[in-house]
Parts: sequence; C-alpha cells; structure tokens
Amino acid sequence: MTRILLLLLLLVLGPQSFAAESYLDVTAPTSGKMKLAIAPTTALSGAVPADVARDLPELFGFDLGIAGPFEIAPAEAGSALLLKSAYTVQGETAIIECRLVDQVLNREVIAKRYSGRVKDLRRMGHAFSDEVLRVLTGSKGPFTGKIAYVSKASGNKEIYIMDYDGHNPQRLTNNGSINLYPDFAPSGKELIYTSYKKGNPDLYRRELFTGQEARVSSRSGLNAMGVFSPDGNKIALVLSKDGNSEIYQMSRDGKDLVRLTNSHAIDVSPAWSPDGSRIAFVSDRLGKPQLFVMDASGGNLKRLTSNGAYNVTPRWSPKGDRIVYARKEGGFQIYAINPDGSGDTQLTSAGSNEHPRYSPDGRFIVFSSTRDGGEGLYLMRADGSGQIRISPDRAQNTHPTWSVNW
Repeated sequence: MTRILLLLLLLVLGPQSFAAESYLDVTAPTSGKMKLAIAPTTALSGAVPADVARDLPELFGFDLGIAGPFEIAPAEAGSALLLKSAYTVQGETAIIECRLVDQVLNREVIAKRYSGRVKDLRRMGHAFSDEVLRVLTGSKGPFTGKIAYVSKASGNKEIYIMDYDGHNPQRLTNNGSINLYPDFAPSGKELIYTSYKKGNPDLYRRELFTGQEARVSSRSGLNAMGVFSPDGNKIALVLSKDGNSEIYQMSRDGKDLVRLTNSHAIDVSPAWSPDGSRIAFVSDRLGKPQLFVMDASGGNLKRLTSNGAYNVTPRWSPKGDRIVYARKEGGFQIYAINPDGSGDTQLTSAGSNEHPRYSPDGRFIVFSSTRDGGEGLYLMRADGSGQIRISPDRAQNTHPTWSVNW
C-alpha cells in the first residue's frame, strides 16, 4: 500500500509536494523497508580516486541505512530507488552531482549539485543524505552535524569534535588538564565546556571556527554542566559557590546570575526543554538521584521518574515529547520517558551506557558505552534500534553532544 501511495504522489504531486506528504517514519521499528540501491561513484571527467570511489557509496549506505526506512541493496538488485553520484576534481575544488531515481517510474525524485574543497567531499555527501530524508520523510537529516566529545586519546581529557559517523576527528583543546561537559550553542558555531586548566573547574565558551575562548564563569568551586538555552541567550549550569551544588541561570557572557534551586540536596545536570520554558535536572533530595522538572524560573517543581533508584543525565528530544536519561542498574542503561512521567522505556542492555544526547532532528541518540571494552561512542535510533559504534579510535571517549547541521 505504501508503495502504491508513493507512486501516486510522485505522479500527481511531484517531488516538491511529495516532501510535504511524507509517508516514511524513520523512528518506527524497522519493518517494511524500501530497497535502496547505491551505484558506484563515476567520474564526470578524468579518473575517480580510489578512496572517493569507495567512500561516497559507503557514506550514503551508512547514512541512509542507519536512518531506518531503507534496506540498502546492490545497484543491480532491481530496487525501487537508486542513488547515483558522480564528481569532478579540479585542483583543490570538487564538484559532486547526486541523484535519487525512482526506477519504477524512471524519474528523478531529487537531484543536487555541490561544489567545495576536496577535503569537504564527505560533508557534501552527508548533505545529500540529509536532502534524501527531507524529500522522502518531510524532515531533513542530521548528517552534516558534528559531535563534540571528551577523549583521552592524548593521555588527558580533552575536547574533540568529529563528523557524526566518527570520521575527521579533531582536537579542540590542548591544555593538558581535565576538560568536560561540552555543549553546543544552537547555532552550532560555538560550544561551552568545563576545564580545570587554571586549577578551578571553570566554564569556558569557545568559537569553533576562530578558536577564540572566553571564561564565562569562574566562581569559587564548581562551574560545570553548562547548557545553552534554545535561543542561545542563556546558560543553565551547576555552581557550588555557596556550598552544595545548585542550578543557576545566567546570560551567555556569564552575567545576570539567577539561582533556580535552593535545597540542602545536590542538584545537577540541567537540561532545557526545546521551547525554553522548562528545565529537567537531577536531585538527590529524596535520598537517591532522581529526575525532576521545573519551570525555567525555578518554580512548579515536579518529580519525573518513579522507577529506579539512581537516574541521571536527562536530555529533552528536539520535539519535547521525550526525555532520555541513564539509570544505574549495576552498570548504567539508557531509558526514555515522556515529560509527564509516563512511557518509561529501556533502550539499551549491553554494557554500561551513559551520557545520551538526541540528534538535532530527534531521529537518533548518541551515547557512550563500555560494551566493547573501554568506553566508546555509539549511535542508535530514538527507539533503541540500530545500535552501532562510531568512535574514531579505541581511546576512552565520553560525553558526546550533537550540533545542528553545518
């Protein structure tokens, strides 16, 4: 039935209208997948370097395979959809042409042409995968986003950034100290993190393209777990300047400090709702760490979790309909719950899993896990399916967070 619907929509409405009449749901369980064939990359002129001829088809297969609704098949398999790519390299400039073809109707569903630096070939490929999902589901993919994380690859805990699939890792900090809790601004052009590089755990804001940094909170004691508000104008963070850990709110430059919690307990891990009206957080005010939700002003406090005795690190989905978190059960497992406390669902079971964060479109969750030894970064769909390792190395990698598309 869905195949007939697709054909009718393409015939009557065309690609532009079809995008608004999406029939695929990438967060649903992976049943009834549509076959998608990916053809080898060809050269528009000259020879295709072996790494590009290999990397682009593999990139498309990974992006669209992890998305959920497609079964990736060989180009000769007679699939309903066929993805073709071709490119030319002119010095340091690369031009890529990509097409998605409906082989039943023998017509293009989408075609795009990209031009950029040779080193940006993967980013251009991810951009086309984003567009494929936009046309077929009505929602653009997150594949051109970046993941920031903490790695001990250098021997110290430094902040790194990489492509969402683990490629192109780059070290951002190099201070030989302890650096933790990266969080992207909504623009994706800067992040905040906590560093001990001056002795005290202070909060820093770093511009990604210039490398410029500013210390935005250096109060006595802990300045940690900072997170940008959805509009990027405020930061919620944990301070211990008055004794125990409490949650505060301040402007992005560290001014206009407002205290949101006032308890004898430890209050940590603030997380904004996508509309900026509420904050989820962790408190042990009932004896064990549990999730709570309050208004962004600090009022209207409600307990969120009622299951489990040790629940931590909440993060809202971009649509605001789910909150993902980690629960300690021997090791940690990842769960997701509705903001009203219903629908509590376990998503992981292998190893110990922590620090879950949604992708900007809500389709995926990135997290750290010990399932293969050490601690690496993993990706799964929002329903827990399709779990796969994305760590760029075997170093200890933790605290991932996903930026908006670049």
